[in-house]
Amino acid sequence: MATDAESDWFDRIPKVELHCHLEGAIPRDFLWQLIQRHGGDPTLRKRSDLDAHFRFHDFAHFIQTWVWKNRFLRTPADFADVASAVARSFVAHHIVYAELFFSPADFAEKGLGVAELACAIRSGLRRVPEVEVNLIADLVRDFGPDRALATLDALEDVRDQGVIGIGLGGSEREHPARAFTEVFARARERGWHLTAHAGEADGAASVRAAVELLHVERIGHGIHAIDDAAVVRLLIERGVALEVCPLSNLATGVVRDLAHHPITRLCDAGVAVTVNTDDPGMFGNTLAGEFRALTATRGGGHGWTRAQVRQATLAAVDASWLPSDGRAGLRRRILNDPAWA
Repeated sequence: MATDAESDWFDRIPKVELHCHLEGAIPRDFLWQLIQRHGGDPTLRKRSDLDAHFRFHDFAHFIQTWVWKNRFLRTPADFADVASAVARSFVAHHIVYAELFFSPADFAEKGLGVAELACAIRSGLRRVPEVEVNLIADLVRDFGPDRALATLDALEDVRDQGVIGIGLGGSEREHPARAFTEVFARARERGWHLTAHAGEADGAASVRAAVELLHVERIGHGIHAIDDAAVVRLLIERGVALEVCPLSNLATGVVRDLAHHPITRLCDAGVAVTVNTDDPGMFGNTLAGEFRALTATRGGGHGWTRAQVRQATLAAVDASWLPSDGRAGLRRRILNDPAWA
C-alpha cells in the first residue's frame, strides 16, 4: 500500500491526458447542478443518488448511462460551462496538457451544430488558461459513415478552435472499422490526426482493422491486441501508440480485475503505451489514481516503479499531436518539474 508521501507524489507530478471524453469527464457535483438547471430527474431525489447511476453491470450498461447523461447537455452554454469545469479538474489533478474528445453527432438531433459546439467548448476552456487543451472530434460509429462524413466536412470550419484530429468511439463490435475506411481516408487527405477506439469491447482483429484500414496514429484502449502477437508486432512496426485506460476497463467489465489487465505486458513487448482516464466523471477515477493502482497492484506484472510512471508520462508527450516544438517544450516542462524528485 502506498504511503502518504507516495500518494502525495502521484498527485503532484505533472501529467498528460490523451484519452478523455468531455461528456464523460463532467465532475459529478457539476453534473448534479446541470441536471437541476434543466428541471431535474425523477430518478434522482438527492445528490448521492447520482453516484448509483455510475455503477455499471457491463459495457452495454455503460453506453446506456452515457446516453442518459447526455440528456442534460442541451445548450451551447451547457458545453461552455462543462468545458471550464473539466479544465478546472485537469488543473486540480496537475494535468498540464490534454487532448479532449467531444462527440458532436450525439447532439445533432438537439439542433446543435459542430461549429457551435466547438466554439462553445473553446470559450469554456479559455476560462482556465492554466492548462493547454486541444480537441478531438469523435465521429461516433453508431451513427454510421454518412453522419461521420457530414461531421468531418463541418470540422473544416473549426480548425481555429483547437480541433486537431478525429476519433471513432461508440459500439465497436456492432459498427466495425471497415465501414469508415473512406471517412478516414478523406480525413487523412485533409491533414487531420487520426485515432480510433479498438480492442476495447472487441478483439485483436479490431485493432488490426483500425491500423490497416483506417491508418490511425493511435488506438483508443487497444488492450486486446495482446491476444495476437502479430497485432502487437504491427503496432510496434507502425509506431501506433495505445491510449490505455485501465480503471475504465475495470469499471465497464472489459477486464475482471486489474491483475488481469495487459497494460504492463504491452509495455514490456515494446508497444508505445500511454495511461489515461477515459471518463473520469463516470468512473470516479483520476490519472494519479491510475498510476497509483498500477504501482500498488502486483499481479499481471504490474507493481510499477516511479521510473515506469515517468516513462508512461513521457510516452504520452511523444504520442501527443502537438507540433514538434510543442512536444519538445512539453517534454522539458515535464522533466524539469521538481515533483519528480
